[in-house]
Amino acid sequence: MKLLIVALAFVALVAAGPVAEIKEPVKILRSEFNQQPEGGYVFSYETDDGSQRSETGDLKETLDEENKPHQVVVVRGSFSYVNSEGKVETINYYADETGFHAEGDSIPKSPVARR
Repeated sequence: MKLLIVALAFVALVAAGPVAEIKEPVKILRSEFNQQPEGGYVFSYETDDGSQRSETGDLKETLDEENKPHQVVVVRGSFSYVNSEGKVETINYYADETGFHAEGDSIPKSPVARR
């Protein structure tokens, strides 16, 4: 009998808990991708939740550690989304042989060294 009372209390507790909100999947409003024959590309998309992204990739010839030429893809782009406070956040970025570099209000800035 005690087990039945404990089981019923547990079921009542679970049933009284918060109900998770079921969200609709984000809809894609626009999406484009164009591959260029030489290896570059252009792509972009936009969704109904306010997110969007656009990016280009271009081939660039650079020298490796042994001063031998090789090609890298240089990427430039930006993306935006609506943060939890309802503000649009935008990040601009590029990536090349020196690495990935991003800028935006939500990205912390490195402190400037003082002398």
